[in-house]
Amino acid sequence: MKRVTGIGGVFFKSADPKKTNEWYKNHLGIDINQWGASFEWRHADDPTKKGATAWNAFDAKTKYFDPSTKEFMINYRVENLELLVDLLKQEGVTVLDAIETFDYGKFVHIMDPEGNKIELWEPFDEVEGEAEKSNEA
Repeated sequence: MKRVTGIGGVFFKSADPKKTNEWYKNHLGIDINQWGASFEWRHADDPTKKGATAWNAFDAKTKYFDPSTKEFMINYRVENLELLVDLLKQEGVTVLDAIETFDYGKFVHIMDPEGNKIELWEPFDEVEGEAEKSNEA
């Protein structure tokens, strides 16, 4: 069974997300909207299928990364989130919450041994480009 299939998103805390977003837009040309940025790509094994990786600067005071005290969080794309969560629990991994389902996929959060909160995302193929909407926190 595949576990992680790719990077779904990169999220980090910022003292001034608006200013940070403007910097990335002006100097690196990243097209940023209200949910951050979305980098579209095509599946290597089926180029007719699109995917997206989200990028977002969160307010430094966000609680979305809790209980981690780190300044960043990575979102990993996975297949079969329910089965993976069952396996992770059996392996002693800390699962922080129940699986939540949205129009654009299923999500759950875990902790790694270094105290990094990790977001696992099983995207729904027909709306993978909507990944950035998961980052409204």
